Amino acid sequence: MGGVTLAATLITGLCAALLLGDGMGPGLLLAVVPAVVAAYAAARAARRTARPWTLVWAVGCLALLAVPALRDSAWPSTLAILAALLLGALALHGSRTWPGVLLSPLGVFEAAVSGLGWAWEGLRSRSGGNKDRWLPVAKAVAVAAALLLLFGTLFASADAAFADLLGALTPDISIEDGPIRIVLFLLGCFLAVAAARAAAAPLRWDRIEVSPGKARSRVEWALPLVVLNLLFAGFNAVQLAVLFGGYDKVLESTGLTYAEYARQGFWQLLWATLLTLVVIALALRWAPRSGAGDRRFVRVVLGVLCVLTLVVVASALRRMDLYVDAYGLTTLRVSVAAMEIWLGLVLVLIMAAGVFGARRLPRVIAGSAAAAVLAFGLLSPDGMVAERNVARFQADGKIDLDYFQSLSADAAPALDRLPEPQRSCALRGIGEEISRAGDVPWYAMSLGEHRARQILRERPVAATREVCSRLGTFGSRSEY
Repeated sequence: MGGVTLAATLITGLCAALLLGDGMGPGLLLAVVPAVVAAYAAARAARRTARPWTLVWAVGCLALLAVPALRDSAWPSTLAILAALLLGALALHGSRTWPGVLLSPLGVFEAAVSGLGWAWEGLRSRSGGNKDRWLPVAKAVAVAAALLLLFGTLFASADAAFADLLGALTPDISIEDGPIRIVLFLLGCFLAVAAARAAAAPLRWDRIEVSPGKARSRVEWALPLVVLNLLFAGFNAVQLAVLFGGYDKVLESTGLTYAEYARQGFWQLLWATLLTLVVIALALRWAPRSGAGDRRFVRVVLGVLCVLTLVVVASALRRMDLYVDAYGLTTLRVSVAAMEIWLGLVLVLIMAAGVFGARRLPRVIAGSAAAAVLAFGLLSPDGMVAERNVARFQADGKIDLDYFQSLSADAAPALDRLPEPQRSCALRGIGEEISRAGDVPWYAMSLGEHRARQILRERPVAATREVCSRLGTFGSRSEY
């Protein structure tokens, strides 16, 4: 372990201990950056060079970790952290194949185990032969810390404004927090060592070979898929005739309203899209491959299936749009619609791979998933839901104040535009959550929470619980 790697590892542990004890926000990104430096230094010491895809994965990982700093909602932030772990593993291992993309995250766990011995050997070698190099640095760091503590205390006691600024910028550490801070320090160092070890000596998951399935004859392979294509074509013909034919056509054909018709089939169409991807994967495994004619035949049959499935995707999204028009937008409806859009993108990528080659397909699909998660977080689902429902209230006076109690602080700017008393009732749940949280340091507070606090500080909630209860804010819950 080199000196830069060691220093970056210790800084990662310190940042984790100081910045993550109060929650995740900008502190998570600040704690990960030194770990990236440790991995880069370890890779350079092992004479590994960064390739373009490695840089793409690393930048994407850091971009995803910015989502918890921007959004208060837990769902987009959790997805972003998981996607960041995937991109970080891809950056460390440089995987290109499906086994590499799917198994790279497991390599980080292996590196965490072997990294402990690697780090210990590095520390022993440095302490034995290079004392004259690292001891002056350690002394300088200790003297700098002592000077900062001494003069910082003096300046803080001399000026109240400087003391407030210093108090806002520095972590508030108490004796009671000692155990959790120690655990976070060790965990931060542990993860930084794992990243450095994986960067220096990654497992070669791409060397895992998956043997292709037994090739089938054209008739045996194509007959089930042709039948499936005919079924899809018939279903899509009905969809084009009924779903896009107008309100009267829907009533005439089904006896249902638009909203009832939309609600009836969205989830089935979502599952149909997922199962189609499974069918395509299995079909490719057992496809005939005796020559160029077989390859063209496979492309035509599966290309038709992909095109027909794209129509199913459009139908599912149309159903969701109709349902939202009738009943309003929710975070669940935003999430599943976003997933359906991404599945449609995967189908387009599969079709492109059939034309241009599938060598880059695993990495492109992994990148598209991470980009979708990043866009989902940056667009703020809770903010979108609040925007749509406020616009709906302004148009027809319909609003579900009880649902707003479950939204995060990201929804506050949109809900702030409601008239009173609806505004106060809509913001009550966010205000109570912020009150329970108390004072939160800057490194643990998202931009969404900061904006909500500012809004509620300038225009506090005014309506009483009784008024909000009469407006349906608390639904049918007995305690209200």
